[in-house]
Amino acid sequence: MRSLFIAALFAATPALASEDIADQYPGSLLYSKPVEFIPGIWSAIGATAPPTYENAGHNNNLSFIVTGEGVVVINGGASYGLAKALHDEIKVITDQPVTHVFNENGQGHAMLGNSYWVEQGVPVIAHEDALHEIERYGGSSLEAARRVTKERAEGTEVVMPTETFAGDYLLEMGAYRIEARHLGPAHSPGDIVIWLPEQSLVISGDMAFHERMLPIFPETITRDWLDTWDAEFEALNATYVIPGHGHPTNMDQVRRYTKGYLEYLRARIAEHLDAGGDLADAYYVDQSPYAHLDTFEELATKNAGRVYEQMEWE
Repeated sequence: MRSLFIAALFAATPALASEDIADQYPGSLLYSKPVEFIPGIWSAIGATAPPTYENAGHNNNLSFIVTGEGVVVINGGASYGLAKALHDEIKVITDQPVTHVFNENGQGHAMLGNSYWVEQGVPVIAHEDALHEIERYGGSSLEAARRVTKERAEGTEVVMPTETFAGDYLLEMGAYRIEARHLGPAHSPGDIVIWLPEQSLVISGDMAFHERMLPIFPETITRDWLDTWDAEFEALNATYVIPGHGHPTNMDQVRRYTKGYLEYLRARIAEHLDAGGDLADAYYVDQSPYAHLDTFEELATKNAGRVYEQMEWE
């Protein structure tokens, strides 16, 4: 029965996501109210759209684990206000204190809420490469957040993680073994996943996407991301996946829309290069099998251009 329920959940959730829905939870800065995916594992699912004033910049997933000995939060959030809104929801669900916050990477939506959590005296943990990204780009992330979300960014400042690690970081709390793992190069420097081996669940951060198109940044080396996926991420053999963006799902879905998309785009660019194509035309290689994904219009041509620039020198 439980397997049938989970299968139904996986089948149903994609229909619930749309970048056309401005806000699903008008009573809160959060885009959506946290839901319990499996016992003890909650997530406030962000918009599958770019950050906007209406979604208050909540366009990624803010997850937390109620362990019995405290609450572990995954992602600081995109602002002081979003972090506080998440904490308010946690207090309704449990009287256990928040004991740890992880930043999944150094991007604004993962770390600008550190300004709230550090004020509460909660340790904030990130990979050392994510710290370097915050030091380098935190100011511009804050400026962008203030420009887009205006007064909803009030109180937000760039606050560094209070702890960093180089490889893995282990917490054992209540019935949960919580492993923060840096699997290797992926979407952005310092990307980590949160692996719960007893639950066979991975909170993947930006290692894995579905429902919305993944962005390829200048520092996103797609060949390395695929190598990390094959060598490390698949080896987890997770039953459940809470991706960085999009509803909780399974490996088949994120494999299709992350690894599958990267392989597809690289194959189209390889064909374009073999035919003597230039950068100007590379932007328009066929990506129609993925045109149904949210943010396709914003990202597809940029992604193609960046993959061309990488593969031209591979």
